[in-house]
Amino acid sequence: MSVLPSQPRPPGHHEGRSHRAGPDPVSQLLRLEHEVNQLLANLGEAESLWSQWLTEVAAEQRISARNLVHYWAIRQSDLRDLQSRLAAFGLSSLGRSEAHVEATLSLVHSAIGAMLGNGWRPPPPLPTVGIEEGARLLRQRTIDLLGPQPMGRVTRIMVTLPSEAADNEGLVLELVQRGMNVARINCAHDDAAAWRAMARNVRHAAEATGRICLVAMDLAGPKLRTGPVQPGPRVIKLRPQRNVLGEVIAPAQAWLTAADDPVSPPRADMATIPVPRDWLSRRHAGDVLLTRDTRGANRRHTLYADERTPAAAGFVIDADKTTYLGTGTVLHVDGADDPAGVGELAHVPQSLRLYRGDILKLTRDCAAAPVQPDRVAQIGCTLPEIFDHARAGETVQFDDGRIGGHIVGVNDGMLSIRIDRAADGGSRLGADKGINVPDTRLPIPALTAKDIADLSVVAELADMVEMSFVREPSDVEGLLNEVDRLGAQDLGIILKIETRQAFEHLPQLLLAAMRRPRAGVMIARGDLAVESGFDRLAELQEEILWLCEAGHLPVIWATQVLEQLAKTGNPSRAEISDAAMSERAECVMLNKGPYIGEAVVVLDKILRRMTGHHQKRTSLLRSLRSWHPSTAPH
Repeated sequence: MSVLPSQPRPPGHHEGRSHRAGPDPVSQLLRLEHEVNQLLANLGEAESLWSQWLTEVAAEQRISARNLVHYWAIRQSDLRDLQSRLAAFGLSSLGRSEAHVEATLSLVHSAIGAMLGNGWRPPPPLPTVGIEEGARLLRQRTIDLLGPQPMGRVTRIMVTLPSEAADNEGLVLELVQRGMNVARINCAHDDAAAWRAMARNVRHAAEATGRICLVAMDLAGPKLRTGPVQPGPRVIKLRPQRNVLGEVIAPAQAWLTAADDPVSPPRADMATIPVPRDWLSRRHAGDVLLTRDTRGANRRHTLYADERTPAAAGFVIDADKTTYLGTGTVLHVDGADDPAGVGELAHVPQSLRLYRGDILKLTRDCAAAPVQPDRVAQIGCTLPEIFDHARAGETVQFDDGRIGGHIVGVNDGMLSIRIDRAADGGSRLGADKGINVPDTRLPIPALTAKDIADLSVVAELADMVEMSFVREPSDVEGLLNEVDRLGAQDLGIILKIETRQAFEHLPQLLLAAMRRPRAGVMIARGDLAVESGFDRLAELQEEILWLCEAGHLPVIWATQVLEQLAKTGNPSRAEISDAAMSERAECVMLNKGPYIGEAVVVLDKILRRMTGHHQKRTSLLRSLRSWHPSTAPH
């Protein structure tokens, strides 16, 4: 690539002043011209440096890959001083050049030449992305990967389907009607039969509504989680609601149903108590049950029918005093000699309570860990490779960073971890909680044997596959090889950026993914924050957005978007602001929860409002309707 030729100098110009800033505008412009020329030269050098990567991308992606490399090149220098000096002359400060780097620099170069008295000489045609072409390319790549633009907004909505989406076609239909554009199936949960049912329900819902809803499937990746913990007793606790004076304002309620064929409770927050079917068939609304609970306390419970469930399905029982019912607890019927025992209840999950300064032993042995408050806590780890590569001093995070510490001892099959971060009253660590080791280099492939087996189902059902735990370009190459083996070259590729190593290798990962015409990125903000530090998350997600825009690659903004709303029905102010910020991505992911339908509606409204205000990071100066002449001062 050639640098633009030097322009004729204005009368009175002295060559020796061309590289020195001076108080006069000409000297300042000459300095700017020199620096912009140098940046243009850097673009060619970057193409040579990345030439092997550029030759391997898909033909459809090549122009975008070159622009990505150009953006990488200009970001190798601190441009802040140059930006302020360009802005002082009313020139582009390069702050929105991500999608068209060379075109922007060339136009700035021409403008400087015109200001130096050489007349306007437009830059020659360039084999790179034009100013208008960058936005068009990103729009088209987004359509290719994530489907057509929804009516009234630019950003798509992705929803992680809950397990019940396999059996509840109405749930999926409702999500599509409310605004879901991409349904996400997490292969870490359920099985192939459930995935097929979910995908079938998505296709049926899309057909019924006349809308397009694509299917994304998320590979589980290497499972780095805590092992099991010894289960607690089989008991449930019924606790009434009390006011600040300790007075009962609402009794606790539970669902009494047949043990051999239980019916789901009328409300999700109700505990289920299994009982013999024949005994249940003899019960009536208004019956009173007398029990002696597991503590020996005498309790009374009244049976109520629920109009939302068939009469034979079960009864709601209430408890106006705290009650502990265990497997085998005898239920007596007041006024009748007809007792029955409570059927088998689920074990109460147990956890380890950890305080700052405690030592936790992380073990290769994944047998159920004992809960012994008077002894050093220990728990297993599902990824044995960690014990061969972890070193003293390295950081370990648990449960999305709620608990953290550093390794103080490495023995065969065991790591001793001193807890540095926990709640003042201690934090609980249970089974199957995530473990992050951001300082530890684990030489394991991102694709597990399970992922490879699951890929055959993904290729059958999905429009795109999400790759978890990607860290190195070789991880992406491994996925592409497996996709080729299955003959699924049209499958969209989404890289989940969730580790420190992935962020450090982001240009290489993007260029590797761009060997396919349909590629994108998911910013998995939860794990990325744990891996890199919560204080760096905002900075990291901005840089990922910039680099992906340079490559015209769609971005999915993920993790904890409207999470409180989806789980409780009540959003926080902070997550509403976060959802508004997510409009800069091409897609936003919501996680499952009891109120996921409401979360889709709220996100849809937020994105529609924000679409009129921003395009990526550019503010759109539409007319403001918030202030009216009637409110203006006289």
